[in-house]
Amino acid sequence: MFCSYSVLSLKGFWRGNIPAELLYITYGSVQFSTYRLTASILSDLPQPLPSTVSNFVSGGFAGAVATTATYPFDLLRTRFAAQGSAKMYSSLFSSIHTIYCSEGLPGFFQGLAAGVAQIVPYMGLFFSTYETLRPLLAQAVLPFGSGDATAGMLASVIAKTGVFPLDLIRKRLQVQGPTRERFAGGTVPLYTKGICRVGRKIIENEGWRGLYRGLGVGLVKAAPASAVTMWTYETTMKTLREWDIGR
Repeated sequence: MFCSYSVLSLKGFWRGNIPAELLYITYGSVQFSTYRLTASILSDLPQPLPSTVSNFVSGGFAGAVATTATYPFDLLRTRFAAQGSAKMYSSLFSSIHTIYCSEGLPGFFQGLAAGVAQIVPYMGLFFSTYETLRPLLAQAVLPFGSGDATAGMLASVIAKTGVFPLDLIRKRLQVQGPTRERFAGGTVPLYTKGICRVGRKIIENEGWRGLYRGLGVGLVKAAPASAVTMWTYETTMKTLREWDIGR
């Protein structure tokens, strides 16, 4: 952290913030609409699935759709964050132009397979855990309806820990390509494509603990973000339902 501040100044902590914000807005919209639609379809089946299974399937499918639809923003966010003091991309538009010219359209989807493989179990675990914990926490006396936030935070910790190795592999694949040596001070290893091959190479070079490198920082970010997201979503939906009934 302190090295990042001394080398890149305070702005270094916000590298990749613009594509990240574009990612969060579009991803959340696609994810929640797909989740509710899928859950509604599954509930109308002649033989409905158990609620936990239905939530897992709905969450996993919503995550896959949202990840695929917004993946270029995710890749841009990761590449901006991986830039060193010698910037490779001067702006969002220059990054799009550079990637397109040097890698073509497939360059914007580098590591997509790992991203989908990670997000399906992640969102499946997240929503099945969240929907299980939410009614239990609703019985507790928590201020400002924070039971939703607490359920979101706990679900995020469980899901993030469970699939973190796949998330790590996804991010390392995102900075591959002809410009790999210009990221992270030229320390990014060369990986051949394939989730299993990348995982084996990480274990060979860094041991099993290498698959969980950065987990602590990931949880510090994901847990409060999920808490705020779920509280905001449930509060907004409740307000909209009450407004619709009162019309």
